[in-house]
Amino acid sequence: MHNLIYFILSLLATTVGSLTGMGGGVIIKPLMDVLGDYDVQTIGVISSITVFSMSAVSVIKQMKSKTKIPFKTAIPLAAGSVLGGFAGQHLLDFIVNALRADSVATVVQNIALAVLILCVILYMKNKKRIKGRQLDGITVSLLAGVFLGCISSFLGIGGGPVNVALIIYLFSYDTKIATVCSLITILFAQISKLATTAFTVGFSGFDLSVVPVMIVGAVAGGFIGALLNKKCSEKAVERAFSAVQVFVLAVTLFNIVNNLIN
Repeated sequence: MHNLIYFILSLLATTVGSLTGMGGGVIIKPLMDVLGDYDVQTIGVISSITVFSMSAVSVIKQMKSKTKIPFKTAIPLAAGSVLGGFAGQHLLDFIVNALRADSVATVVQNIALAVLILCVILYMKNKKRIKGRQLDGITVSLLAGVFLGCISSFLGIGGGPVNVALIIYLFSYDTKIATVCSLITILFAQISKLATTAFTVGFSGFDLSVVPVMIVGAVAGGFIGALLNKKCSEKAVERAFSAVQVFVLAVTLFNIVNNLIN
């Protein structure tokens, strides 16, 4: 039953993550906090492995489908996310070690996530009244990638909604193109995070017994989500994106209250 729960969680989260460009970690991380089976750092590693599997499948699927990808933006974003991924992982390790209380670290992560999601909800709701920047160039894309990679790694969410919203705002891409750019950024951010873990503390100290079933769910979710993204209209993708934001915000608020009470 334990493995079945995590397989379903992985499948549903990564399907939605692949469809909307959120990666799935933004759903996996807070829900794993609710289940309470693992500590903060273990959840981060499990989430990263799962999201990496999904994003790799999704990006390959999108490229095979000949989806339009603005590589002049996507490549610097990916490179920046690698640097940001290293920084985010070190920041998480520092905070966990400094606080010496797993519940407090969980509260910090969920507060940061709740604030970011609330900002994204407000932006997406009012984006027609907020003029996009239409920025261009390697420097802007690289810096944006560093920021997104750091958030992705620190929060263990794979980038999530912040990627899509920021990419839409900075470069004035539509939601579908922003989704592909987000998935590429997520892929490289997770490579960075997992490499940092491998070359510092290693994986032997983490309980990763549930990872195999979550990878299977993530691979399936990556295929299904990429297929849905190709078939769904721009409006349908935006609606799915918005609905998930509200759900995740509710879960993060529950986690904050639950950890403060206990």
